[in-house]
Amino acid sequence: MSYGQQGGPQSQWDPWKPQSQQPWNSGGGQGPDWAALAEASEARNKRRRVLLIGGGALATVAIGTAVAVAVVSAGGDNKGNPTSLPSADIPSQTASAPSFAPTSAPPPLDPKDFIASAKKDKAPLSPATLFPGTQLTMGETVYKKGPTADTRSCGSAAGGTLPKILTGNDCTRLIRVTYVKDDMAVTVGVAVFDTEAQAAKAKGQSTKKSFIKSLSGGGVKPFCESGFCRTTSNSYGRYAYFTNAGFTNGKDVTPKDTAVYKTGDDLGQFTFNQIRRRGEAQASAAADE
Repeated sequence: MSYGQQGGPQSQWDPWKPQSQQPWNSGGGQGPDWAALAEASEARNKRRRVLLIGGGALATVAIGTAVAVAVVSAGGDNKGNPTSLPSADIPSQTASAPSFAPTSAPPPLDPKDFIASAKKDKAPLSPATLFPGTQLTMGETVYKKGPTADTRSCGSAAGGTLPKILTGNDCTRLIRVTYVKDDMAVTVGVAVFDTEAQAAKAKGQSTKKSFIKSLSGGGVKPFCESGFCRTTSNSYGRYAYFTNAGFTNGKDVTPKDTAVYKTGDDLGQFTFNQIRRRGEAQASAAADE
C-alpha cells in the first residue's frame, strides 16, 4: 500500500491565493521553488506600478480640467485680462501735502553783524569795557594791567607807516593798554573804523614797519622805543588791532625769545575774544527785545 498520494491531478501552489497549499515533503523531498516565488513577486510589483502611474495621470488631467474651467468662468468675456485681481482703494496722487503752522522762533542773530558797522555797534566803548579789571589770565599765565590811553587822533599813537594807514582809512579812535609779565611788556592798540571794510583794508596794508606805539608809565618802564620788538596786526569786524611786545630792559627781541612771542599772541587772542564778546552781547540783547 502506498501513502502520500491522492487521486486526481496535483494542485498548483500560488503564494498569492489563500486557498492554495504549498507542497511539502516532510521526508526531506524537494524544497520551495524560490525562483518561482521571486518571479511572482516581481510580476505583482509591476502590476502595482502600472496601476499607480495610470491613476496619477488621470488625477493630473482632472486637476488641469478643473483649473481651466475656473479660469474661463472668472475671465468672462474680457479676453485681455483673463485673471482679474481684487481692486483696492489707492490714495490720489493729487492729495494736498500736510500743512504746518510756522514756528514763532526767529532765525539766530549773527554777533558779527553788530560789530561790522558803526550803525549797529552801539554798545558803550572804552578802555575799561574792552580791557576790564587789573589783570588777565591766559592759560596758566597771569598778566598785570598797566596804563591805558584813548585818543581820537589815531595817527598820534602809531609809528612807522601805520599813522598814514590809519588816517587813510578814516580811523575814528585808537584805544591802547599795556600788560606786563616779569621783564616783558606788550601794548595792544585797537583802531576803530566805521565799517568792516575799512578795518580789513588797514590790516591788509600793514607791514613790519607798521606798529603801535608802546605805552609806559604807572610803574611800567619804557620799552620798544628803540631796537627790535615783535609786532602783530589783525582785524575783526570794524576793529583793527595791533600788538607791540618787548623787554622792559631795552633788550632786542630775537626769534629765540619765544616768551615774548607768546606774550604778544596771548594779548592778541584776548583782544579778539573781547571784540567778539561785544558782538555776542549786543546780538543777545537784540534777540530778547
